[in-house]
Amino acid sequence: MEILKKIHREIIPLTNLDCFLVFDRIKDLFDFPVHFHPEMELNFVSNGKGVRRVVGDSIEEIDDIELVLVGSNLYHGWEQHKCVSKNIHEITIQFQEDLFDKTFLQRTIMKPIKDLFDRSVHGVLFSKEITKNIAPRLLKVSKLGGLDYFSELLSVLYDLANSRNQRLLSTSTIQLENFENSKKIKLLYDYIQENYASKITLSEVSELLNMSNVSFNRFIKKRTGKTFIEYLNDVRIGYASRKLIEKDLSISEIAFMTGFNNIANFNRVFKKIKGRTPTQYRDDFSGIKRVL
Repeated sequence: MEILKKIHREIIPLTNLDCFLVFDRIKDLFDFPVHFHPEMELNFVSNGKGVRRVVGDSIEEIDDIELVLVGSNLYHGWEQHKCVSKNIHEITIQFQEDLFDKTFLQRTIMKPIKDLFDRSVHGVLFSKEITKNIAPRLLKVSKLGGLDYFSELLSVLYDLANSRNQRLLSTSTIQLENFENSKKIKLLYDYIQENYASKITLSEVSELLNMSNVSFNRFIKKRTGKTFIEYLNDVRIGYASRKLIEKDLSISEIAFMTGFNNIANFNRVFKKIKGRTPTQYRDDFSGIKRVL
């Protein structure tokens, strides 16, 4: 399948101290490629009739409104396809798979959510009826903070878990060993998350993984489809994007805070990855992006 050749690993700037990453935005174009990430994702779309949804081996044209839960490391993406709307509303909530402790999920009251998470390895499409009922709460929840946000989202997940007419999307599930969540990649990922603001050399990470530079280059390219520098820049630009929206800092300050010691290089890399300059990204972003 041609579309699967474009799949890549998205780096999401969630640390172990964060609970959720929330996007609430109005857009006129779906241009982010099919991708995967270890974090789970609840994705709501309205005014999106004609958009093409890809989840695992499921490819479908969507109706005006939908809500999907995507499990850890499951291929997914929404493509413009036949959609002509200029007022697409998308709310995306991402959270780490271990946010809810396994012991907690084993409790009787949590069983519906645990079962929902188990089903999410296929991707779960919720009925249009429950989506319309939940939509106002998703609009509200994206503007809450602290414990209010956590408790309301938990309530939303519980109601979704108990809702009727859910549909599994992908017939196949993901073989995790095929992805970049091996022990070596996990070690690399954690190291970069902790040190992305500093200079990180190829020799440094090769030694960390007990590999030669040549072997590491082959390893990272095979696992991520990217060179080490491309992978590192993805992480840095992810954090830069977060700071551009959440912090009242200059672009040069953000560049140096995220590991770029040259503002021209930061602008070039940012535009290559995001398709716009840092200034355009900050000015054009309409909506909410928050880490809780």
